[in-house]
Amino acid sequence: MTLRELQDRALRLSAEERWQLINALMRSLQPKARSKVKPKGLAASLIGIAKTDAPPPTDAEVKAMLDERLVQKYL
Repeated sequence: MTLRELQDRALRLSAEERWQLINALMRSLQPKARSKVKPKGLAASLIGIAKTDAPPPTDAEVKAMLDERLVQKYL
C-alpha cells in the first residue's frame, strides 16, 4: 500500500478512529524507555547486602542493642 492509499483510507475513518490512529502513530515514534543501568563498582555491589524481610528495629530496640554492646565491650 502506498502512502497516498493509506492517507485516503485514513480519511474514510471516523473522527474517533482517526484519533486512535494518531495516538498509535505518536506512541510508535516515542523513544523506547531505556532500562536502568545498574551502577558498577564495589559500593554498587554492596547495595541491599543487609536487606531482610523483617521490619526495621524500633528506636527502643536500637537503644537496647547499643546498651548491650556497650556492656559487652566494657566488661
